[in-house]
Amino acid sequence: MKSHIIAALDIGTRTLKMGAGRRNEERGTVEILGIAEESSAGVRKGTVVHPDDLASRIVVLKARLEQICGAPLEEVFVNLGGSHVFVATSRGIVAVSRADSMVSQEDVDRVLQAAQALTLGQNQEVLDVFPQQYILDGVGGIRDVTGMKGNRLEVDVLAVCGFAPYVKNLTGAVLAAGLEIADIIPSSLATSAAVISQDQKELGVAVLEIGAGTTSLAVFEEGELLHTAAFPVGSGNITNDIAIGLQTEPELAERIKKEYGTLLASRGRKTERVELADGQILLVPQKKLSGIISARIKQIADSVNGELKKISRQGKLPAGIVLAGGGVKLPGLAEFMKKEAKLSVRVGTVERIEAFPNDPALLGLAGLLILGCDSQEYRPSKESWGLAQTLKKMLRSFIP
Repeated sequence: MKSHIIAALDIGTRTLKMGAGRRNEERGTVEILGIAEESSAGVRKGTVVHPDDLASRIVVLKARLEQICGAPLEEVFVNLGGSHVFVATSRGIVAVSRADSMVSQEDVDRVLQAAQALTLGQNQEVLDVFPQQYILDGVGGIRDVTGMKGNRLEVDVLAVCGFAPYVKNLTGAVLAAGLEIADIIPSSLATSAAVISQDQKELGVAVLEIGAGTTSLAVFEEGELLHTAAFPVGSGNITNDIAIGLQTEPELAERIKKEYGTLLASRGRKTERVELADGQILLVPQKKLSGIISARIKQIADSVNGELKKISRQGKLPAGIVLAGGGVKLPGLAEFMKKEAKLSVRVGTVERIEAFPNDPALLGLAGLLILGCDSQEYRPSKESWGLAQTLKKMLRSFIP
């Protein structure tokens, strides 16, 4: 049995990726029907700043994918990126409402709603809350409190928050391109759905996605989201560093990064000979190039260690770090991060999508497709990592 087509849109700083797939009920996998890419516009550091420019590119991308799939696409699952997405802790407290003191689903909903009443900066919104523990009459560490008896119900949550105008820009661009929004999912959580297992989430694992303009981190433990963060630095910064360091234009710097960039100890030529369009040869010292790249990756590694230190998990994640994003294609990056983080490090792969391209840059798109297909069988929830009703209500307020 095959389900209807699911579409996903991964909005990046430099590239837009859109894919279509459908759930194979018999095998429990996702069949990929097509993938299309288009250069991005109107996006800066993972954040939509010019919705009209982005909308025009999405229109082109949508038409291309529809031609590949041979079917119209009406709605998409979309990622939410940018360093404006952050987390905060909060606690909600309510009295159990039933006369027999039994905790109902209504009580759980009320305490989660109460936990969203935290003080934020101007124009910042709570997008979703992830329960860390329920506390009933002072007894904590409870994961499922429904059906238990007590009088005072509390919950500690991790609230995912963002800058409301940027969310409005994102939704406006997608809607202007003629697509409905099935759900919006933070980039780090979408990627995590593609590359880590439930066992890894239980043990403790981090997913690190290095994109062109931003780097995002998601940390899981005991099956739950423990922390997430985003940094306004990515592989595009490496390109800019090379352009400055070698005194060349960004286009050539990008080519040098892709063809000669490495974090491995040099075992070959000490100088790379780069042939230019006019036939001239640019001599690039490999030691200098590697030094430029490693300095920026070291900055990212320090940021990751800083975030892990905040939650007392630096060097303490049994399942290590899983890498994703186009920026992790640099040879030797996994080994470099392993040394810096003092954890096991590997590049993520997708298992649940049949015949999916082995490309770290497509892992975010893969996660969106997986979550989209899973939502056909299960209502989107914390377990499927989609944003909940609080976000959907906010999005509706932005639609004309």
